[in-house]
Order: sequence, then C-alpha cells, then structure tokens
Amino acid sequence: MQEVHSADEWNRLLAAFPDAHPLQSWTWGAFKGRWGWSARPLILQVNETHQPQAAALLLKRPLPRLPYCILYVPRGPLLDYGDARLRRIVLNQLEEIARRERAIFVKIDPAVVQAYDLDSEPRLSPTGAAVRRELEERGWRFSADQIQFRNSVTLDLTLSEEELLARMKQKTRYNIRLAGRKGVAIRAGSPDDFGSFFSMYAATAVRDGFTIRPQAYYLDIWSQFHAAGQGHLLLAEYEGQLLGGVFLVGYGRQAIYMYGASSELERPRMPNYLLQWEAIRWAKAAGYTLYDMWGAPDEFVETDRMWGVWRFKSGFNGQVVGHIGAWDYSSRPTLYWLYTVAMPRYLAWLRGKSEK
Repeated sequence: MQEVHSADEWNRLLAAFPDAHPLQSWTWGAFKGRWGWSARPLILQVNETHQPQAAALLLKRPLPRLPYCILYVPRGPLLDYGDARLRRIVLNQLEEIARRERAIFVKIDPAVVQAYDLDSEPRLSPTGAAVRRELEERGWRFSADQIQFRNSVTLDLTLSEEELLARMKQKTRYNIRLAGRKGVAIRAGSPDDFGSFFSMYAATAVRDGFTIRPQAYYLDIWSQFHAAGQGHLLLAEYEGQLLGGVFLVGYGRQAIYMYGASSELERPRMPNYLLQWEAIRWAKAAGYTLYDMWGAPDEFVETDRMWGVWRFKSGFNGQVVGHIGAWDYSSRPTLYWLYTVAMPRYLAWLRGKSEK
C-alpha cells in the first residue's frame, strides 16, 4: 500500500469510493493525531488504470512502555467487497502491516451490509455473508469492542420532501408540525455555539447513561469538521432558549447525524422532531443522497440500550441497515487475550474495589 501525504489528494482519491465515510477522511485522521494516534492514509492500486482500488485510513496507537501498538481502520477499508480477489489482497496487506508494526491487533470496521430491514423481515446480503466467512477462515475475530454502531437507520434523499413526509409515521408528521405551531425555531449554529452545545450534550449523556470524552475533544473535532466545510450545527430554540441540537457531518454522498443533544425544557413542544426534519431538509438541499441517523439497536427488543432512541428514529421510517461490525486480526494471540480479556476484567475489578 502507498501512503498519501496530501489532504487534497486523499480527498480526491476517496471520491472514487461510493461508501467513503468521514471517519476515513483526512480531517478525522488529523484530529485523531492530536489525541494519541498517528494516521497513515493508504491507497492500493492493483491494475493498470492508475485508479485507487482500495483505501484505508490506518490509525496507530502505541502502548505506553511497551514495544507494541494497536491499529484501527474506522469505517474501512474502502473497496469493492464483491471482488473476492481484491478482498484477499487488502486483507493480506493489512495482516502484513500488523506484523511489521508489532501490533497486538488490527481492527477493521467496514461499511459492509449484513442485512437490510432488521426491524421487520431481515434480508441477508450475500456479500456480507461472504466477507464474514472469509474473515473467519483467515483467523479474524468478531471484536468484543464494537467502537462504531453496527446498525443504523438511513433515509433516501433522492425522494422529494413530500415523499419523505408521506413515508413517516403519522405521529411523527404531527409532531413536526406541532413544533412549528408551538413556536419552536431552528437556526444554523456557528463555532460560537459549540460550548453551549457541549453543555447540553454532557447533560444528555448523564440523563441517557452514555460515556463521553472531555469537552476539548468535541470542540476540536466540531471545529475541524466545520472549518473543512464538512460539519453543520443546527439548534432548536424557543423564545431564545436552547432546547436541542444536532451536529451533522457530510462526506461523499452521505450526511450523518453524528452528534445530538436535547434538554428537558419544553418537551411537549416536540422540538427534536422539527430539528431532525430540518436536518434532513438541510442534507437534501446540500446535495447529499443518503441521510444516516447513526445508530439503531443491536437487538430489536425493549431491553436494548438503544431502544429509547429507536422509538424516536423509527417514526421517520427509514431503512434499518445492519453491518458486519468490527473484526480484529492478531498474530499474537496471548497478547491479544491479555489486552482484550484479562486487562478489562482487572480494571473492572479495580473499579469495583474503589466503589466499596
């Protein structure tokens, strides 16, 4: 694989891939470089066309005081997964890089669909099944650490606004219109709003029970995506009071609802429904053809941690898409077990001791 050293060249090369994702962008790699990782944008050319056949933003994190590292390709590598020969070439190269870099493991998380319509009558993807089977045969393991969402909800933005509204559940359409009648206003945010958006995001994390990183982490990435023209903040307000916000990231053909926050104020006015609809309208007007609502339950049962979020997203009646998830390859099985099994158990035991 050949390393790319220019942001313009990397973004131009990624434009050749229909599933190019912001987590494979130069912006994301540069950002992660400020938070303990180093990024290597890699391109593979396997024929005489001089067009990229595969791409991988490879992140590397050294382990303190140890001669080892971990490697991660978030939402990648990018390639035609229906091409079995190309799959073998790319996996061979990633495995060789992992050995050469003394990696405990390399993790990949490609946007390979395993099944569609997971919430109703699932339709399996033959390509997804073939990729899973090949990974297992090569010794890759389905990762216990699924960093990104495996399942999500997507909307086809080639439809008209009228068609998108017609496909929604009646209650969702009603709530969108109710918010407008009740005086909820949606406006575009700016970097000056990032601090207040984070405060609401932190409060949402406490209320909904998910872990977040320090404020500086989010201010950094929101600022970088905004400066690159890839990030867009929308805020919902009532009489000047902040009620909710979404931070959208657009890349390639898709816009992703990557960060969202809401307050407990004025909830009967249904601000989040209008906010989400305006986010969809913005993405469509900006020329994106797919809207990714970024996350759905692993299992469609009420005990799933995403069930509350799913009840909201399901009203927009998008397609529920399940991916094959993250997979790990390691040529050092003992170190892999220590890092992924023994160390988490030990840290959990220490946390338990400290809470007594």
